[in-house]
Amino acid sequence: MFQNIGEMVLLFWRTLLALPLTWRQRRKVLDQFFEIGNASLLTVCILSFFTGGVIALQTGPLLVERGLGSYVGGVVGYSIAKELAPMMMAILIAGRIGSAMAAEIGSMRIYQEIDALRTMNISPIHYLVLPRLVAIALALPLLVTIAILGGWLGGLVVCAANDHIAVSSAAFFSALRSAVDVQDVANGVFKSFMFALIIGVVSCHQGLTTRGGPRGIGRSVTKAVVNSIIIIVIFDYLLTRILMT
Repeated sequence: MFQNIGEMVLLFWRTLLALPLTWRQRRKVLDQFFEIGNASLLTVCILSFFTGGVIALQTGPLLVERGLGSYVGGVVGYSIAKELAPMMMAILIAGRIGSAMAAEIGSMRIYQEIDALRTMNISPIHYLVLPRLVAIALALPLLVTIAILGGWLGGLVVCAANDHIAVSSAAFFSALRSAVDVQDVANGVFKSFMFALIIGVVSCHQGLTTRGGPRGIGRSVTKAVVNSIIIIVIFDYLLTRILMT
């Protein structure tokens, strides 16, 4: 475990040192960005919309019974912006994009394409890791911003359509504005940026260390997703403690 952590930290550091070369790899960065963003956009919208709706559906009647129906918008907005949108989108991208990164790089490792790159004096970090890490660091915060808006919209629709809640759109947005400020949204987006770096580093590391033939690719994909989610959950707690101070 400690060896893997050290290798991932070293991989991240070497990728940071290669950031000035991003412009040379701009085509690959754009390809990865659109692969992450466009292919995930519909899923993000559906997931965030119904997540906001579920929160409103579960908390709305309870708050209305206690005479706090005007606070439904604040509860939905705050929980979506600060926690649910960054966490759920990070898990989604870890399962969808992180697994693809690990599988692609792992197959290149198994079939000696990475050794061919080194033979041609091309750094795998510059050619493979850098574009993916930059692309996911740009795409995930944008997806989380869209997810926050989608979650708010889902909560609004449920509040307006459910007779047991019956909160008007004006009351919903009034509570939302009073409970959520720009700093709360910025904290959620910052979390997603950190989660993106975790997914990129863990997935690329698992791909580069793949061994054992095609069966090893499957193991690397599984480890990439599981390890990414575990580290994301741990970092989520740490970041929440830091941002609350």
